Amino acid sequence: MQSTRNKLIEILSNNQETYISGQLISERLNISRSAIWKHMRELEKDGYVIEGKPKRGYRILEFPKKISENTLKWGLETEWIAKTIIHKPETTSTQHIAHQLAQEGASHGTIVIADEQTKGKGRMNRKWHSSKNEGIWMSIILRPAIPPHKAPQLTLLTATVLADVIMKETNIKPYIKWPNDIIIHNKKMSGILTEMQAEQDQVQYIIIGIGMNVNQDIKSLHKEIHTKATSLKMEADKEFDIRYLVQKILQQFEKTYELYLQKGFPVIKTKWESYGFRIGEKILIKTMNHEWKATFSGIDHDGGLLVRNLDDGKMEKLYSAEIDWFRENS
Repeated sequence: MQSTRNKLIEILSNNQETYISGQLISERLNISRSAIWKHMRELEKDGYVIEGKPKRGYRILEFPKKISENTLKWGLETEWIAKTIIHKPETTSTQHIAHQLAQEGASHGTIVIADEQTKGKGRMNRKWHSSKNEGIWMSIILRPAIPPHKAPQLTLLTATVLADVIMKETNIKPYIKWPNDIIIHNKKMSGILTEMQAEQDQVQYIIIGIGMNVNQDIKSLHKEIHTKATSLKMEADKEFDIRYLVQKILQQFEKTYELYLQKGFPVIKTKWESYGFRIGEKILIKTMNHEWKATFSGIDHDGGLLVRNLDDGKMEKLYSAEIDWFRENS
């Protein structure tokens, strides 16, 4: 059900070329003229530019690009994801807040999104630099009816979602570096962190964390990652509307997640391998115990990494490893 504010935005959006009177808005929304004025002021705080003229009425001159609960919900075409949105101008980590909310009973599809993270993290507790208003720093709370051992498949699913959106919006093909990085021109642009609370045979909740560099330039990327990271702006040579991108990601995520529930992992596997980074090529594999060279053969039906050891020719399946470029002298 639409909120009064969303209905107001819809009325104004449908009348952009002309003014709509306060009286007509009052009748359509069944609220007072003073209530309309208060809603207009709130919309302006969210970044809408609204013109009001005596005896003529109101019209929208400009839509916001900033992120807020209201701006994300307006125009978001989803059934269940992001029906609850927690937006923070600044936070330590959206993952941290999402865990707290999930433990308090937050519903399936709740998202936490921030303009800036002060303690963003990636896999293995690596720091993720999350600059203000320059990227997508978001966590999604899920309560899927799947066994815990299938949870890593949602990382691979999310990677295909990000790759699809990037491809569509930039016409630049990204690659997915197993299991969770989005790579463009051999540089990392986005990462995914999947965390879970579960019992032996039942998932209580899963949190999918997404960090995506969007509008950074080389100066705003942290010095230590200059040679390793990139952003959509740096690759496409233009700025992007972050609010719009978030909506596209959420819409694509819901669609892909529903497909996964209906048809299982094979459809995700096929899509993933179409973006797979270095499939068919030699890679360096690092685990906690040792490292070795192999040929990357793709992913298995359950999402595991399939590699053929260069030393003995044996095919192996891995669930936890780091992969890197293969160098002949390494």
